[in-house]
Amino acid sequence: MKKDVLIQKIEELVRPITSELSYELYYVEYIKENGDFYLRIYIDKEEGRISLNDCEAVSRRVSDILDKEDPIEGAYYLEVSSPGLNRGLYTEEHFKKFIGKEVLIRFTSSFNGMKSIKGILKASEEEFVIVEDENEVKIPRDKIKSANLEGEI
Repeated sequence: MKKDVLIQKIEELVRPITSELSYELYYVEYIKENGDFYLRIYIDKEEGRISLNDCEAVSRRVSDILDKEDPIEGAYYLEVSSPGLNRGLYTEEHFKKFIGKEVLIRFTSSFNGMKSIKGILKASEEEFVIVEDENEVKIPRDKIKSANLEGEI
């Protein structure tokens, strides 16, 4: 199964659980690190911070559904956690939610002579984002390698 199809299937299985437990399914990744596979599920909530108890509650329910549906061939580790303070911004919803916050964007290659930019996220559109450091910089989406919040939410 292709990785993006697998992620979509896992999101379809996990989203009803996180919704029922009043969490937001923030992001799902399936990666290989040091020879082992990891399924990481990041959850968030509107009020307050994600606790270890929150992660445990989701992990138990997700583990049960994954054991039943078995979408992943082979062994893997399941991890459920908060996206953290310096959370990655992966979707259009993430970018829109954090307009007005400080972000660090790393580029796929040099862009306007820079490898990265840190500044205030001013706008997010389908084709680009605008970040203000000393100037407003319009960054095409295809130039973004990674984007993270900086500091306090």
